[in-house]
Amino acid sequence: MLQILKSYLNFLYHSKNEHGVHSPFVFNLVTKCFYDKQPYPEYAILKNYRKSLLQNKNTIEVTDFGAGSRVFKSNKRAVNKIAQTAGISSKRAELLFRITKYFQPKNILEIGTSLGLATSALALGNPDAKITTLEGCKNTLNQCQSQLEKFNINNVDCVNTEFSSFLKNLQPTTYNLQLIYFDGNHSKAATLNYFELLLPTITNETVWIFDDIHWSNDMEAAWETIQNHPKVTVTIDTFQWGLVFFRTEQKKEHFVIRT
Repeated sequence: MLQILKSYLNFLYHSKNEHGVHSPFVFNLVTKCFYDKQPYPEYAILKNYRKSLLQNKNTIEVTDFGAGSRVFKSNKRAVNKIAQTAGISSKRAELLFRITKYFQPKNILEIGTSLGLATSALALGNPDAKITTLEGCKNTLNQCQSQLEKFNINNVDCVNTEFSSFLKNLQPTTYNLQLIYFDGNHSKAATLNYFELLLPTITNETVWIFDDIHWSNDMEAAWETIQNHPKVTVTIDTFQWGLVFFRTEQKKEHFVIRT
């Protein structure tokens, strides 16, 4: 926790709003998407999706393939407790919805489904998109599928798989991915492995979002490596997320933005 506090104070010191951004691409993203204050009707669906999970006291056996939980001591977990601690926040769900709505990606990959709080935001952001979401734990994925059906979210393909195995067999021509949301194994080795495996899918319009980039020293090291990769041009640190772009017309630049 001390490491996260230090990272957050450092973030606050270096972060800017739109007035400190000189890139037109990033300025438009910040002003028209990050700071968009419109009361979208989809926010109510996201709210009710979350409320439904928070009211679900059923217990499931969770198989955790990632870096582990800092909250749960047992693999038997109540659904409402998972939603409280492991899911994306309401504010972040709305931002993810806006990012998806802003870029309108046709094919989206989510690595780490959990209960589908982020999945629903991606799906509602572009109802015409095809979303493939990967989850290692079958019981957790079953809960997500039930929720998506309950809220008539029908543009999601839920895949129960080990992430690396799926990504190694991914054919770039089959999966023309415009947006990838990385929220799976929060370790340096796994994050950089996914990064390298998915590089063949990038185009000039690709948007990648890495969750929990300041979760640990390990994740901060992974984020630094990603920033410095020669194919990466623009990166944005929002503290919780790191956004990555591969726009060849942009000069290499890093932004720290308050959202």
